[in-house]
Amino acid sequence: MSLSVFTIVTSNAHKAEEVSAFFTGTATVRHVALEIPELRSDDVAVIAREKARYAFSVLKEPLIVDDTAFFIDALHGFPGPYAAYVLNAIGNRGILRLMDGVSDRGAGFTTAIAYADATGIFCFSGTIRGTITTTARGTGGFGYDPIFDVNGLTLAEIPLEEKSTISHRARSLAAFRDWYVKRLKPAGSDTNG
Repeated sequence: MSLSVFTIVTSNAHKAEEVSAFFTGTATVRHVALEIPELRSDDVAVIAREKARYAFSVLKEPLIVDDTAFFIDALHGFPGPYAAYVLNAIGNRGILRLMDGVSDRGAGFTTAIAYADATGIFCFSGTIRGTITTTARGTGGFGYDPIFDVNGLTLAEIPLEEKSTISHRARSLAAFRDWYVKRLKPAGSDTNG
């Protein structure tokens, strides 16, 4: 039986590797970097849906896109869906400066994945909660991983194999994978005998 194929559309090679590893044995994941106009919204699912709509109109093949928001409780949810822009503008050092002296360090990530094919667009989301550290720690991961602590370790300190089971992206990918695998099964097939 050959594996099904879909494309992840992202300019982030780390993200493409993480998704490809997640689907080993389930699907072949191609990577395409495509400039996508980004809708502004406070809802990452709306952003992901529109990115998928655009990408599918260009590529005309089954694909996924995602969008991630980073919510810091003490900053009233900032930077939210503008996480990538803020990371590029002020980086982790800037976030740590904003949080200097702040006792409420709660934060969370939410990733929305949108899958598009000829039948429509389907969205899946995942969230992880943690805290903002006082200093960057770890050498793995990317983005905000060095300043986001989950149960005593930053995402940058957690090995990729483990991170791929607990992260916001992993949770949204798991929801998508469960749906995708069920969708691939022929009608009437039953694995219970």
